[in-house]
Amino acid sequence: MMQLLTIGGKCGVIVPDGVLFGSSRAHKELRQKLLEENQLEGIVSMPSGIFKPYAGVSTAVLIFVKGGKTGKVWFYDMEADGYSLDDKRTFIDGKGDIPDIIKRFRERRDTDPTDRKARCFHVPIEEIQANNYDLSISRYKEIEYEEVEYEPPEVIIDKIQALEREIQTNLSDLKALLRKG
Repeated sequence: MMQLLTIGGKCGVIVPDGVLFGSSRAHKELRQKLLEENQLEGIVSMPSGIFKPYAGVSTAVLIFVKGGKTGKVWFYDMEADGYSLDDKRTFIDGKGDIPDIIKRFRERRDTDPTDRKARCFHVPIEEIQANNYDLSISRYKEIEYEEVEYEPPEVIIDKIQALEREIQTNLSDLKALLRKG
């Protein structure tokens, strides 16, 4: 596609996620060429299931302009396309994140989203180069983990034993009712 475009020509192409992080020489050279000889404007990471039942792999949309150089790349983490992500692809709203993607892509030059926990954000090319030209969103997106505190194992075991005693009592009562008929 890069060869078919004229200088300044724009392309949007859907690729399997493996293209974004593959470790082969060809994968790395393609990503390097995309970033250094073209202007990679954005990557929309799509969830697996978008193309079911035909293919279940996760994919991404690459949007680039032939020629120029990339300064920063806009990433968007798409979660839904308006249909269920199972084999049936049941209609939900028919839109999902698509209107938001379009809106934010159009605004990407006027805003500079840097919160890596958000749906979309920019990543400078220097950081991508330092990460071996890896273009997968998971490399740059920050995931906020919520710490969960559990009760001590002894307390959990005591609760399970109490429930077990209650179940045994209820079963005994049920058997007695059945005998009385």
